Amino acid sequence: MRTIDFSPLYRSVVGFDRLADLLDAATNEAATGYPPYNIERVDENAYRIEIAVAGFRPEELNVEVKENLLTVQGRKAANDDQRRYLHRGLAERNFERRFQLADYVVVTDASLADGLLSISLKRELPEALKPRRIEINGQGKSTLIEGEKAA
Repeated sequence: MRTIDFSPLYRSVVGFDRLADLLDAATNEAATGYPPYNIERVDENAYRIEIAVAGFRPEELNVEVKENLLTVQGRKAANDDQRRYLHRGLAERNFERRFQLADYVVVTDASLADGLLSISLKRELPEALKPRRIEINGQGKSTLIEGEKAA
């Protein structure tokens, strides 16, 4: 297993510790591999996460967003039936999968169909951060700011 040591980074930069922590968390979580998932870019500002959750019912799944962290949990109810399997290939174990979301990315929908949990995400920039066109005044014209006296 490969691990990355970010301590040299901390000596030369200030304020990027959150980025290093995100990279470290991503490398640690990638080792589990269960359940498998896809991340798809649907549009310029829209994404979809699909997680393979075969055997889970909607009430056994929990999708939660808190402080830019999307957490998907699967908690399988206790199975007390007396089945005798010759081969058991469907994993029905509990899981927790986390996704760090960028600023202004919100979850818009979650659905379960054909063993896939689909979570739709969208980047919604506030009006103040959206690009806006600034008109340029012609030569010799001055714009009077409200409250100023004309010279």
